[in-house]
Amino acid sequence: MPEVDAPRGRTCSRTLRSVALLTSGVLALPVLSGCGSGDTDEARAAAQDIAPAGRDLIAEGGTLRWAIDAMPTTLNTFQADADAATTRIAGAVLPALFTLDRRGRPQRNPDFVESAKIVKREPKQVVLYKLNQQAVWSDGREIGAADFVSQWRALSGKNSAFWTARNAGYERIEKIERGADDLEVKITFKKPYADWKSLFTPLYPKEVTGTPASFNDGARAALETTAGPFRLKGLDPKAGTATLVRNPRWWGSRAKLEQLVLTAVPRDKRAAALAAGSLDLAEIDRATADRIAQARKNKGAAGQPLSQGPGAAVTPSAALKSWAQANGSNKQQAEAARLAREQTAEAISEYATEQKALRGYVVRKSLEPAYTQLALNGESGPLADDRVRRAVARALDREELAEAVLTPLGLPATPPGSHLALAGQRAYSDNSGALGDQSTAEAQALLADAGWTPAGARMKPAPAKAGGEDETDRKKPPASAAPGEASLKASPKAGPHQAPKEAANEAARKKKEEDVASKEGLYIIGDDKPAGTGHGPESGSTGTHILAPAAADRGMAVQRQAEPQDDEAAGSRTGAQEGKGAVAGAYAPRGTAAPARAGTTVGKNGKPLTLRFVLPSGPGSEALRTVGDKIARMLDRIGVHTEITKVSDDSYFKDHIASGDYDMALYSWPATAYPATDARPIYAKPEPATDGSLLVEQNYTRVGSDYIDQLFDQAAAELDEVTARDLMRRADARIWAAAGSIPLYQRPELVAARPLVANAGAFGFAAPRYQDIGFKMPTAGAPKNKK
Repeated sequence: MPEVDAPRGRTCSRTLRSVALLTSGVLALPVLSGCGSGDTDEARAAAQDIAPAGRDLIAEGGTLRWAIDAMPTTLNTFQADADAATTRIAGAVLPALFTLDRRGRPQRNPDFVESAKIVKREPKQVVLYKLNQQAVWSDGREIGAADFVSQWRALSGKNSAFWTARNAGYERIEKIERGADDLEVKITFKKPYADWKSLFTPLYPKEVTGTPASFNDGARAALETTAGPFRLKGLDPKAGTATLVRNPRWWGSRAKLEQLVLTAVPRDKRAAALAAGSLDLAEIDRATADRIAQARKNKGAAGQPLSQGPGAAVTPSAALKSWAQANGSNKQQAEAARLAREQTAEAISEYATEQKALRGYVVRKSLEPAYTQLALNGESGPLADDRVRRAVARALDREELAEAVLTPLGLPATPPGSHLALAGQRAYSDNSGALGDQSTAEAQALLADAGWTPAGARMKPAPAKAGGEDETDRKKPPASAAPGEASLKASPKAGPHQAPKEAANEAARKKKEEDVASKEGLYIIGDDKPAGTGHGPESGSTGTHILAPAAADRGMAVQRQAEPQDDEAAGSRTGAQEGKGAVAGAYAPRGTAAPARAGTTVGKNGKPLTLRFVLPSGPGSEALRTVGDKIARMLDRIGVHTEITKVSDDSYFKDHIASGDYDMALYSWPATAYPATDARPIYAKPEPATDGSLLVEQNYTRVGSDYIDQLFDQAAAELDEVTARDLMRRADARIWAAAGSIPLYQRPELVAARPLVANAGAFGFAAPRYQDIGFKMPTAGAPKNKK
């Protein structure tokens, strides 16, 4: 599993997506209404890499063997067990009224729709489709209003006999009727729906959606009636193939390929399948991409030992030792050594043969329309406090993490600035400023404000109170609270989160010192003088290089006021001032709990702050584990320990993410052209169930707010596109501020392809044009395609 994608629930989107996001409460910070650049035109989508070629340069005929992860369990994309193979088949054989372009923007598909627009807004929204007069199903029947009505009734949610995984948008429809003629379909909505272009893609024939029986079971293993450049010839579970052939009734540009064979090959078996010549096109992981690059690089190194693979570790000294053991007097040892040498030689030979075959492929690469994020479980434990979540988020150097994954591949490594769109899309705006830049000092200050200090880590555990209540946790804000809201309410006037002993000492001194001007207890960033009063072992600080705010937000304000106006005034920083925002001369009031020096363990009531980091252990997840290790080191700098737990791929989501059995995890969500609809269940505020559990939909971080829900609802009902995008940007800013989901990098899209394969590869946002995919005509002297 190269990247971990989340399964979708009953409100899942029209595209197969990856994984998680979240929200927070109503924030009284005006900057959150627009924290990004606001200029979406400056953010460019990564370029496609599909070897584009005009149709006149594509040969007629041929069979393309395209890898899929597994055979589809259903051909109905609206069912819960639909997967990527389901989507790929549907895209080639069923009507898509709107498809995405290379910038992730929905575009009318002229093969099926001549026009589609809102013709009325008041008193109710009315959309009028004018269908392509040539559009017919494979049985010869015209595509028309009856198909729209049947699909609406199946997906409206009114009849529970239809086993649907989602009905978003269809429940808003009031009626569908024939227009001026059979080619017009008029849809009236009960309430406005901004994402109406997302509906009826794909469109199934009424024979599939007409009854619960046909919907539930009739389209699981066969599609008798289709309408696309290809039709489904059949599924062969034993061979692991789904064969698509040209649709003789297709009215558009004739498919260049005669056959498209989708072949089930697990990701960890694809290098061998490519080397065996059984695939023409396959998404691959980083390791396989590296092998292909090495194979092409070493193309002329005939007879030379390979610099990678099983033989790369065999040094001359190791080879001599192995030979000596195999020819030694100890028969048992010699036999074992000979067997090992034979196995090594066989592995080297097999690897060399595969490498020779892999020279016949190229790697096409782009950025996938999906991002990997760090999810912070806000249901319980330390991360239920938004200050701790924000501290974790502020400790991360997202640029470093993105570069670790993408730079070696030669791909742009700018971290995503939005949860709801990616660079190039109209809705994209960098709203990460609502959280703030990476800053070790500010992360430590947030932890101190939440009561997690070095002194707290060394403190003896407090005696249990009646009912088992922990004094330090009693005022912890719930995950649904707005960032900063609960923490500010919980702060008393003096020493808001002091350890009990510090608070008692402060109270005893208060009378004596209230009229005395003194600098005792003030921590000054950049002060190199020896520690004075209040800097002993009990304080948890061995120097005076730490900002210690009374409350995080107030402390940051003091710090920013104290910022020098130029680099010369700032002077040189010490190691304890690591991170952005650590400025010499920033003060905090006497008695405030000091944040940790970089690398110092923080805790509360004698318990160190430790977070359980769950990661997948399967092949292809090396990038996630590398990123996980880097994150763990970044958190060490602010005194947070991570306990990394590696689990099997099969149990990762079901037993850990979906069930909430984690503190931190890495998984992915894809971008969508319809965030108001598709992202709504991902960010929906969790609601308590009757058994005391939480109903989380796809909000696996379990952080949400009523206000975020309201912004999504408003955007979904806003027919003015500019206003709707502004609502989504405001929602995204609050998602950033909640710090439950931290986008780290856009996922790489790596595809192995035979050089002659054209118009296919790393598609990026764009939907494939299946009729244009094929093999380029070979140039004079080049080998011809034999398929």
